[in-house]
Amino acid sequence: MQKYYFLTKTKIFMKKLLLLTIVAAVFASCASPKTVQESKKVIKGNWILSSISYSESGKFNVTMLGDASKECFEGSSWRFIPNNNTGIYTIDSAGCEPGDRHFIFTIQEIDRATGYYDFLLKPTNEKKKSDTNHGFRMQLSQLSDTNMQWQQHLTVEGKPFTIYMNFTKN
Repeated sequence: MQKYYFLTKTKIFMKKLLLLTIVAAVFASCASPKTVQESKKVIKGNWILSSISYSESGKFNVTMLGDASKECFEGSSWRFIPNNNTGIYTIDSAGCEPGDRHFIFTIQEIDRATGYYDFLLKPTNEKKKSDTNHGFRMQLSQLSDTNMQWQQHLTVEGKPFTIYMNFTKN
């Protein structure tokens, strides 16, 4: 009788453990895409890259996104179209090569505790094709209905270096 009682208790425990595991797996699989999906809804639309700053003080010669200088990017207009993960940014600052630049992007959640997302931007041509298949990985560190910040982490002279790109919604 005692052996039967032990087997019944074990069976009940295993069923509860299996059910708990299934519920946890379903919850985890639903939570991440929903959060990313919500971010895509917020990022949709027109933005201005209002300022770019660095984690270190000083003057740096940085080519942003393999395209142009910080001065050219500040004030640039950005449009995000999340339903097909594409966008366009337009540079029109004096002394810079003006025009539209096309890109594709992806947002992936990386750390639920901080809320930072992996953000990958890949320059393309008008037909959404990349000549180099080269992209730029950043962290989407802030996103609200009016503001967004990207952080790009690099190493300069062996030390950590972060570029902060601050956007405001148009």
